[in-house]
Amino acid sequence: MSSFFHPIRVSWVDTDAGKVVHFSNYFKFFEEAEEAFYRSLGLDFDAIEDEFGIWIPRVEAFCQYKSSARFNDLLEVEMRVSEVRDKTIRYEFVIRKRGDESIIAQGHVVAVAVDRKTGKSTQIPPILRERLSQPLVGEDVGEPSL
Repeated sequence: MSSFFHPIRVSWVDTDAGKVVHFSNYFKFFEEAEEAFYRSLGLDFDAIEDEFGIWIPRVEAFCQYKSSARFNDLLEVEMRVSEVRDKTIRYEFVIRKRGDESIIAQGHVVAVAVDRKTGKSTQIPPILRERLSQPLVGEDVGEPSL
């Protein structure tokens, strides 16, 4: 699948006293990009629950930090769905400063389809699998709020 790009401006709340992004917030940035990606498919997490009867909780998360992002930096999160299996989806992420090719952080998240009624893992519905496997039509290129 092609990459999806999502802009983020580092907020004060994302940083520590030294104005450096706290390590845990990179996972928040991953998830913001994922949510924007699903919106680009015409879905959101409520729609996935309502339409398919599943939740997609995370069962694995990894991030490798390469350099620091700071308060007010404009970042770009590159995301792609790297693997869709029977019950799991693997997302890959790369975060860069906008206009700079150097990598700030990179990682992945694995999510599993869970039947909302039974709470047990289940097959990813074929329609959702198809939507996740299609090439992207566009990207979220909106400017982060100033």
